[in-house]
Amino acid sequence: MIKGSIVAIVTPMHADGSLDYDSLNRLIDWHIAEGTDGIVIVGTTGESATVTVAEHCALIKACVDRVAGRIPVIAGSGGNSTAEAIVLTRYAKEAGADATLQVVPYYNRPTQEGMYQHFKAIAEAVDLPVILYNVPGRTVADMANDTVVRLAAIENIIGIKDATGNIGRGLDLLRLLRAVPKEFAVYSGDDPTAMALMLAGGKGNISVTANVAPRAMAEMCAAAMTGEIARAIEINDKVFPLHQKLFVEPNPVPAKWALAEMGKMPAGIRLPLVPLASEFHQTVRTALVEAGVLA
Repeated sequence: MIKGSIVAIVTPMHADGSLDYDSLNRLIDWHIAEGTDGIVIVGTTGESATVTVAEHCALIKACVDRVAGRIPVIAGSGGNSTAEAIVLTRYAKEAGADATLQVVPYYNRPTQEGMYQHFKAIAEAVDLPVILYNVPGRTVADMANDTVVRLAAIENIIGIKDATGNIGRGLDLLRLLRAVPKEFAVYSGDDPTAMALMLAGGKGNISVTANVAPRAMAEMCAAAMTGEIARAIEINDKVFPLHQKLFVEPNPVPAKWALAEMGKMPAGIRLPLVPLASEFHQTVRTALVEAGVLA
């Protein structure tokens, strides 16, 4: 089972919006050196919505090749077209990804049965471990806990990224899944509530904050999952301003600005997203300083 701090890594870009593979390679090496436990490539934070299919595949392959088996790579290969998601997921398997992250279909607003059939079709079409991804704040459609439990019965559906930010709902999901006769991981997809979910039995955090504070997030996840409550709280308190300020504008706008400020990559981003508004520069910079990742 993949556990711990899993970075939802940004996709570095040059000023003209072209992909910056050199910076991506450096980021991957930095994450591994800092203790990151896994990488999600071309997820929401990786601007999957604006890369072409060819770029999407190239990014998965580039990440797998650079990681070279050092930590798990989870390929974001979902979509609101089941057929397209299957094509991307087949490529992810061929490229050597360890798992796939499959988002709830967005815009077309499927029913619970539609979601079940969508994920079932992907899991049956490609022999690759599937992590579901529920993020109703972006997709509008919201996968019910009962639907997750149904999907957990499918052999290669192995977990879910719960980005609802609703800790009560997460606890109920953990309760329901204890009746499932196989290991099934619940990962947080919401940095502010991640520690609480892990203390209750979550297996890790698919994180935005880990982009800029990888060591702190790796240590916090490890402490939370081993029941070192005081240590987990201490680290979480230090990085909590990042949990908040990295969302002053839509993700990944603040995270990409922060990484550029830290000298990790250029500040390129693609429309319809635009660079972080100047009024928020000091806000994000202060959070970086408070977290100890920027002098």
